[in-house]
Amino acid sequence: MNLYMTEESDEIERYELALERIKQIPMERSVPIVYQNFFEKEASFIIQMNDLRIKLERGEYRDACLAELKLMNHRLYADILPENYKTCYGNPAYAAVMFGKEYGRLMSFLYAELRGLIVFAYENRLWDMMISMELFLKYYHMFEEGNIPGVQALRSVIYCYVSNCSQKMIEYRVREMVDPSLSFATNLLMKENLSDVRYLYHFGEYIRENERKTAEFLNSLPQKEIETIAHTFTEGYRIGFMNGGKDLSKKKTVNIRYCLGFERIVREAVKQFSKMGLRPVIYRYASHSVNKRQHLRIGYCGAIPNQQFDYDHKNDVFIYLDEKIVSQKLKAMWLAFEKYREHANAHAGPACIDVFGAPSFLPENKPSASQFSKEQQKLQVRYDNEAGQIINRYIIGEEKSHTIIAYPVPEIGSDYEKIFCETVKINSLNHKKYQKIQQKLIDALDKGRSVRIQGMNGNETNLTIRLHILSDPAKETNFENCLADVNIPLGEVFTSPMLKGTGGVLHVKRVYLGKFCYLNMKIILEDGMICGYSCSNFEKEEDNRRYIEENILFHHDSLPIGEFAIGTNTEAYRMAKNYQIMDKLPILIAEKMGPHFAFGDTCYRWKEETKVYNFDGKEIVARDNERSILRKTDMSQAYFECHTDITIPYEELGSIRVVREDGREISLIENSRFVLPGTEELNVPLGLV
Repeated sequence: MNLYMTEESDEIERYELALERIKQIPMERSVPIVYQNFFEKEASFIIQMNDLRIKLERGEYRDACLAELKLMNHRLYADILPENYKTCYGNPAYAAVMFGKEYGRLMSFLYAELRGLIVFAYENRLWDMMISMELFLKYYHMFEEGNIPGVQALRSVIYCYVSNCSQKMIEYRVREMVDPSLSFATNLLMKENLSDVRYLYHFGEYIRENERKTAEFLNSLPQKEIETIAHTFTEGYRIGFMNGGKDLSKKKTVNIRYCLGFERIVREAVKQFSKMGLRPVIYRYASHSVNKRQHLRIGYCGAIPNQQFDYDHKNDVFIYLDEKIVSQKLKAMWLAFEKYREHANAHAGPACIDVFGAPSFLPENKPSASQFSKEQQKLQVRYDNEAGQIINRYIIGEEKSHTIIAYPVPEIGSDYEKIFCETVKINSLNHKKYQKIQQKLIDALDKGRSVRIQGMNGNETNLTIRLHILSDPAKETNFENCLADVNIPLGEVFTSPMLKGTGGVLHVKRVYLGKFCYLNMKIILEDGMICGYSCSNFEKEEDNRRYIEENILFHHDSLPIGEFAIGTNTEAYRMAKNYQIMDKLPILIAEKMGPHFAFGDTCYRWKEETKVYNFDGKEIVARDNERSILRKTDMSQAYFECHTDITIPYEELGSIRVVREDGREISLIENSRFVLPGTEELNVPLGLV
C-alpha cells in the first residue's frame, strides 16, 4: 500500500473523528459555566468552517449573487470587526475579564489560532483543519467534568501542539514560498472573469467596499494603460537584476505580493514575467502562529478586518517560545529548504505592490496581551537571525533581487482617481533627468568626510553622518544613484554610513511607519548605534518605549544605522501637499521626499560582496559597516533582519551640509530648498523658485 495514501487515509479518519466529537459540544453542559459559551461558540465556528469547506468543494458558491457573497464574507469575519470586538474572545482584554489574565491569554490564543480555519477551508487544507480541531478538543477535554486545569497544564497543551506540528507547518510555508505548483491564488487570478467583482470573494479574504472599488476602477481603464502600469512594475524588477549584475536567466519563479483588488494589473504582470521565464509564486500571509512574524502580513491579502486584533496577537508565540522550540523551528526550516532546494535556488525574489490611503492606526497597548520576557526577546532575535541565514543559503542573496511599487486605494478619499493617475506619473518619471541631478549631489557628497543634518520649524534633528574614506575617488563613490528599479518611484541617493563617528539626535514630529503612527519620536545615536529613544503616543513612558522596541527595534537591545539617503522626488512631495495625503503615503514614497535614515541592516544585506556601479562607472564601495562586516567572523552579530526608514519632510529640514576633511562645508539644502548648483530644478515642485 502507498505510504502517502495511508497517511492521507489516517488524516481523513482523524478529521472525521474530531468533527464528530465537536458536533456534540454545543449540546453538552460538561465544562464550568464561565467557559461554556466560549466552547460552544468555537465548536459552532469549527462546524461552520467544515460546512464551508464542503460547499466550496462542491462549487456551491460559484454562481452565488454578489449580495449573498457579501453576506457570507461578513459573517466569516463579523466577530473580530471593531464594532463587535469589545465582547470578542479574540480580544485579550475581554478574555481577561471573563477568565482572568493568565487563562484569558490562553483562551484568546486558541481563538486566534482557530481563525486560520477560514483559510484552510477555502484552500481545502484538511491536515491544517484537523490539527486545529484536535487542539480545540484537547482544550475542551481539560475542562470537562467541571474541571479548571492549571495554567501550566493548559499551556502544555499549546506547547505540545506546536512541538508536534511545527515541522509540517513550516515545511508547507517554505514550499509556499518557492513552489509554483501550489497555485490556489494563481489559478483564481488567471482564470476568473475579472470584470465580475464576485471573483474577489473566492479567495476567502475579508472584502470591503475598498477592494471592490479598486477592482471596479481598474476594470474601467483601457488594456493599454494596464499593460503600461504592469510594465513599470516588471521592468523595475528586470532592471534590478541588470543593475546588480545578476543573471535573471538562471531563475524560474518570482513571488508576487499584493492586496486584493489589483488582479487586473497582477494578471498582466504574470504575463510579462512569463516572457522573462518566470512563473508566479503567490502565497497568502501566514495563518499558524508558528509561521507569523508579529502583526505583519507577508504575502497577498485582502482587507484587514481589525488591525487591533492583529496587534493584540503579535506576540502570541510568548506562550510557547523557548530554546527547544527555537531549535525545532530552525531545524524544520532547514529540512524544508533541503527538500525544496531546487525550487529555492531557482527563486528570483519578491515583486511587491503596496497600497496607501487607509486611515492611520494607533494601536492600544493592552496589559492582557502576550508580552515577551527578556529571555524570549533574545530567543526571537536569535531565531530571526538564523532563519535569515538559512533562507539566504538556499535563496541566495547575491543572486536574487526584488522590486516594490505602491498605488492608492479608494479609502484615500474623493480624489482617489486623480491621485491614482498622479501616482502612475510619479512612478514613471524621467530617469535621465533625475540621474543627472542626483549625480550632482553624489559628486558633492563624495568630497566630504561627513554630512550634517539639522531640522527646523520645531524639528530638533541634529545629526552627523560619517562617510567611508574613498581610496580612489576617480573610480569609487559612497552613494548609489537610485532610479526606478528595486524601489519605485525613483528619487534618492543613498549610502551605508560608517558607524564610528555617526551620532546625534533624529527627531520627527509625526511619522507613519508600517501603518503605525509615531508622535514626536526621537532616536539618539552614538557611534552609529541607537542608545536612546522616545515618543509621545501614550501617557506612560513605559508604553512608548515598548511601542518602539517592538515595532522599530524588533526586540533588539539596539540597532545600527544601516542607511543614510537624500530624497529628491519633489514631485511626490507636491502631490502629497496638494491632496493633503502626507500622512497616508507609504515609506516607499515618503522616503523619497526628504533625507531618510534606516535602522537595522544596510541596503546591501547578504549582497555585500557583489560589486555595484553607478552610471558613471564608479564602484559603490560603502556596502558594509562595522556590524555587517562581522559576517566574515561571526554571522550572528552581522545582521538584524530588519530595515526601517524614517524620513524628515522637506518643510522640517533646516540644512544638509557636506563637511570636508578641512572643515569647509558644501551646502546641499538650506531652509527646505536645494541650493547645490545643478539641483535647483528640484525646487520647482516645492514652489520655491
